[in-house]
Amino acid sequence: MALLTGFNKINTAIFISGTGSNLKSLIKFSKLKKSPITIGMIISNNPKSKGLKYAKINKIKKKVFNFNSTKSEKKVINKLKKDNINLICLAGFMKILSKEFIKNFNGKILNIHPSLLPKYKGLNTHVKAIKNKDKYSGCTVHLVNSKLDSGKIIDQKKVRINKLDTPETLAKKILVQEHKLYPEAIIKLLNL
Repeated sequence: MALLTGFNKINTAIFISGTGSNLKSLIKFSKLKKSPITIGMIISNNPKSKGLKYAKINKIKKKVFNFNSTKSEKKVINKLKKDNINLICLAGFMKILSKEFIKNFNGKILNIHPSLLPKYKGLNTHVKAIKNKDKYSGCTVHLVNSKLDSGKIIDQKKVRINKLDTPETLAKKILVQEHKLYPEAIIKLLNL
């Protein structure tokens, strides 16, 4: 990918919709000396997203857009380009980006998904894994393309499913791994 130039960190935007636990983890990662990213902006489609508080706490620029129209997506694209954003990390972002949006940042949008892709694309991944009596589930970081959860896989982490696991307990176990995986996958991607 070779986005790194010298010692400059890559200006990154994190897209969120909810509590922002992956965002919190990525902010912590971005502050490490070895981190190849700096977080220049947090974008949410949900003005009530609890994760937006991390923008204030860490003095990071934040924007809320509704993503409901081509017009609103164009505003986001323009804002990202104006602020020289070179990498986008979707972290619990519950909107599907348009083909046009993806084309503008081709190969520079990452997503974290709570399953071992290509298994269980979309929603309710933990319910599906338990219902199908899978021995393992996990999480995947992949590049975003125009097909849902189908881009090139950068990295994965496995989690064992126990007989007593519920979708909620499995979600908690996987979330712990997500926080470790996302930074590792960013480093892996940028060294490709």
